[in-house]
Amino acid sequence: MLNNIVKLEKRILNSLKSEYRRYFFDRVNFNSQMIAIVGSRGVGKTTFLLQYLKDLKSKYDAHKSLYFSYDHPMNVDIKLYILAEEFAKLGGKYLLLDEIHKYKNFALDLKAIYDFYPEMQVIFTGSCATSIYNSQADLSRRAVLYHMNGLSYREFLELKLNKKLPIFSLEDICTNSVIIVDQLSNEFIPLEHFSEYLKYGYYPFYFSDKENYLKQLMAVVNLTIDVDLVMLGYIKPAFANKLKKLLNVICYSKPFELNVTKVATNIEVSRNTIYAYLDHLKKGDLLTVVASNKKGLTALSKPEKLYLNNTNLSYILCDEPEIGTIREGFFANQLQEQHTLTTTKKGDFIVNGKVTFEIGGDGKGFKQIKDLENAFIVQDTDSTENPYKIPLWLFGFLY
Repeated sequence: MLNNIVKLEKRILNSLKSEYRRYFFDRVNFNSQMIAIVGSRGVGKTTFLLQYLKDLKSKYDAHKSLYFSYDHPMNVDIKLYILAEEFAKLGGKYLLLDEIHKYKNFALDLKAIYDFYPEMQVIFTGSCATSIYNSQADLSRRAVLYHMNGLSYREFLELKLNKKLPIFSLEDICTNSVIIVDQLSNEFIPLEHFSEYLKYGYYPFYFSDKENYLKQLMAVVNLTIDVDLVMLGYIKPAFANKLKKLLNVICYSKPFELNVTKVATNIEVSRNTIYAYLDHLKKGDLLTVVASNKKGLTALSKPEKLYLNNTNLSYILCDEPEIGTIREGFFANQLQEQHTLTTTKKGDFIVNGKVTFEIGGDGKGFKQIKDLENAFIVQDTDSTENPYKIPLWLFGFLY
């Protein structure tokens, strides 16, 4: 069994072309015994595993590490615990498992591996956090969970321009935006590539096949719904098209304007089913839901601002996306990686319960947030000289 797996591993590793290291390598604590990585299809989870595998092969004897994917037809019937057992007998220490959600009852086997082989590190990728933690075995106390985002604007520029660019914290951006913009403007023209990023730059596979990017992106949407959400038991195959229709409705709606009753009638499902569908789309990394900052039942009575997970999705699901929605969607997507966003009556977002942001075009003023402390305008412009007006693109440098 292991001989065939090792042969397959070598072929896959030899096919690895990307040498670019995502922000993710600096986020993961590789000292953990068990690490879970979730994120949308196409954001680079497999590439991350293979790059880590390459590092392991360079540091230790080749038999100490093993990559195994349940996405490969040759592997679908292999029992996970038996695989780990055989690997351990040969001195294996690092087991990298891809597409773990395609293996039935994976959590039970992972729990047993964790308990009986404490010297073995297991890193595995899955479709969504809920599929990992809402399982028969309790992995929440064993697996350290990380979520992988698609490319930030910074990462997109690094790949596009082949140069290293710095990461800035939200505090840095709010405190020193004018200085930072001046510094970065020496490296590139801020808005020269921003439109390209908003349309095409979120998924790393854009750089390997630009001509077919939109087709591949549509495949990401379809496979997430038709395969992942169905396989995880969130929906039945017969209802997959209703989720796709709901995505389309959201794409054409402004963030605050989704009428759940009207949509439920249009799609021919109940209001409660719409709420369940929204939750499923969020789990599949196809939707971003920004909750209200209100407390109690009022905050739970209806969804708040809804965006497609990233702006690239808007350009394949809408003929002409609304520019205000694109701006807010970009902001929400880039900040949700590390920060908590809620809606507010004055301004568009409150971040981490402390800082208010109002998003708009080049001429956006302070009218809606004039009486607030710790509040900023986020403008769709290249630069500003006002420290309380921050260019939108700069929030693409948070990771």
